Amino acid sequence: MTVISPLESLPHEIFLHILSFLDSSDVVVLQSTSKHFLGLCRDGNFWRDRSLSASAVSERIRLSRLGSDWIDEDGVTLSGTPAAATGQANQAEHDQSEAHWNRLESLAQLSARKRKREQIRIAANWDPTFPNENTDWYTEYIHRYGPIVTSWFEQPHVQSDSFGTRLDACGMALYNPSGRNELLAVSPLEDGSVCLWDVKGTRTKKGSILSKSSPGLLCADGPGADLSRRSKMINTGVTECVSIDSVNHVAFFAIQSNLIEVDLKTLQVIGDHPFEWSITTLSAADPNVPLTVGTIHGLHFHDARARSEYRSEHNIQIDNISRKSGRDLSHVLDPRPLAPYASLAQSGPQSILHIGRSDSSQLSNDIFVAGRFSNILHYDRRMFPAIKGSVHSGARLCSLTSLPFPFATLYSDLRQRFQSFGEPVDKERNTNGRTLIACGEYSTKGSLELYGLSSGADDSPREPVIQKSSLKNRQTASQSKLLSVINHGTRIVFSDGQGYLKWVERDGFTEVRRHKIGKSERVAQRSLFGSMPGSDDIGRKILSTRTPGQEGEIRANDEDILFWTGERLGMLSFSSQPGFSPEDFEENTRTPEDIAADEEQQMYGERMRLALERQARDVRFVQNLGAGRLHSGT
Repeated sequence: MTVISPLESLPHEIFLHILSFLDSSDVVVLQSTSKHFLGLCRDGNFWRDRSLSASAVSERIRLSRLGSDWIDEDGVTLSGTPAAATGQANQAEHDQSEAHWNRLESLAQLSARKRKREQIRIAANWDPTFPNENTDWYTEYIHRYGPIVTSWFEQPHVQSDSFGTRLDACGMALYNPSGRNELLAVSPLEDGSVCLWDVKGTRTKKGSILSKSSPGLLCADGPGADLSRRSKMINTGVTECVSIDSVNHVAFFAIQSNLIEVDLKTLQVIGDHPFEWSITTLSAADPNVPLTVGTIHGLHFHDARARSEYRSEHNIQIDNISRKSGRDLSHVLDPRPLAPYASLAQSGPQSILHIGRSDSSQLSNDIFVAGRFSNILHYDRRMFPAIKGSVHSGARLCSLTSLPFPFATLYSDLRQRFQSFGEPVDKERNTNGRTLIACGEYSTKGSLELYGLSSGADDSPREPVIQKSSLKNRQTASQSKLLSVINHGTRIVFSDGQGYLKWVERDGFTEVRRHKIGKSERVAQRSLFGSMPGSDDIGRKILSTRTPGQEGEIRANDEDILFWTGERLGMLSFSSQPGFSPEDFEENTRTPEDIAADEEQQMYGERMRLALERQARDVRFVQNLGAGRLHSGT
């Protein structure tokens, strides 16, 4: 017979009211006692209210209670005590105190209703979600206020004689091979090889190397070139040098002025496409649209589908020549005219964004380009290479992302001060539009920028995208350059040059939390400069580990933050358990000979220690003996 707890028979509203008096840690423990409590303790409204009360706006709510908003219409402050009010009353009117307090009681009831309305208004202004946005507030609370641990991925190495040299990762992208909750990190290494890590531990240990290609696979001179000339391989100055097409299992690597395609199933090169100038950035790869390649002086389209069709029909002789020479020479004998490209008046594109439609998960035809120039350039794929417009920034930008929701500066400013009421807030959230998010540097400080865009370009190439509003946070974002920005739940997260990851609300100003990445040095190989200020690692690029097929079923550790420091990969996880480190994977690379050599070395060290102890005892014995003879002789 199943015994039902008296608490389980309570109405849900009363049970949730009881939970409001418990600490969050106690609520987490309570949910593990039964399925009934698990469902109630994961109530979205409960954790939404907890997130609001624990946020930075809670202090504003406390201060507003002491301000004019909490004074009744007749000018009588309700925060005073009866004793204070009595002290202010005239002694001659002391007999009227009872009537006076009855009046204050009625005003207090009026103020209670006013406080309730005020709390609802503040919650509506703070709520960062939009209509039809599926938000798990339990996970949101953990991401906002839960503990964070830093984990470092296994670092690849190459064996040289009896020493192992560690290889630096020169870029990062995510590969979702199965379309499910499986995620692999892909990176080119400094020796020209390609390395894959298991991010979520679906195939092997979390953070460990899954596979690695032979060295020299990524080389501007082709396979068999002189591998000692590393300048012919990876250009470490390019952040967006890797792009992954998970549907076709193809990775695109920018190697100097060459775009190299690699089959991620076989780790073999399947295409080598040269450009006139060095490649500085790549857009995200999508199987339905061409890849946009940014070089120093221009923008180019690369359509892998067209290349495959052409090769299957006309490239038999070229393939024979390519096999003999070891290089892909299809571009030399290709009779087709050169594809059009968009020349840039100013060099140095750093980030290319294929923005999505505001009403679906599909990509629109809009392409935005940012870099070492004052404007964000806007192109339409159907009108390329003609430029369609630009958005003025004035900063040197290096990273772009977007939200399929609108952004309005006026309402955002009012919401920051909690002065916007329900109807304008609802009207703003139900407006069609998109938000373009950019980050970079302005006058040596970090710049976080939000632009509200209309959705007109989704329908017609002749209808321009209108910049309806803009917000530029160049005061409180960071004292150093912002390096990378992404969306993380209902927040925006960016990395800066000081080694911090900072989460802010979608208003671009209100900080939620921050975390310093720290050092990644091994203790045994700590450098002289390891303890100096500014020696911590920085997140040159950050990515969310949320996979596309996880809508509505996100757990806290399904959306961690993967980062690349410029040398190695790491991950921020929201957990109270310690993370993993490269030392945890050493047992995977040690051979039985290495283990036997270490044991022999330990035994030799122990024998030497015992011999030195015996020698020290003999010396002390001789010294004591000599001292005794000298004493007896005197």
